Order: sequence, then structure tokens, then C-alpha cells
Amino acid sequence: MGVATATIGEKGRLVVPIEVRRRYGWDAGTSLVFIDSEAGAHLMSADDALARFRASVAGTSSPVDELLAERRHEAARENGE
Repeated sequence: MGVATATIGEKGRLVVPIEVRRRYGWDAGTSLVFIDSEAGAHLMSADDALARFRASVAGTSSPVDELLAERRHEAARENGE
């Protein structure tokens, strides 16, 4: 890990330093995500952000699965099962 600096240009453009792009394998066209937190802004590729999100919810029940189970239970009760 290291420290790199960049300056926001007049049109709001930000050039990511080459050493950071190389470290993370970001090529031209890589979609980046800025995540705002109490600790500051975090920058990562959209693919990495999606992978982290999926890992954070892995093993948790799906709201869709919960709703389907609830509906099946209600249907079974209505049918006298």
C-alpha cells in the first residue's frame, strides 16, 4: 500500500496515477465507484464493489425467498394443509 495524489481538473476530471492503476489492474474503460463513508471516500472498481457487496450478504436469507416461503405457508393454511 502507498500514497498517491491526484488533482481534480477544471472540468471535474480526475487522473488516477499510473502506480495505482497498475497496482489494481485498472485499464482504460474500467468503471470505478466512489463510496462515501465516515472515514472518507473510497475508490474501487465496480467489479470489486459488487464482489464485496455479494460477500457481505452471502449466507443471509433473501427477502424474495422469505416472501415466497411466507406466501406458500399462507396458501397451505388456506387449503387446510
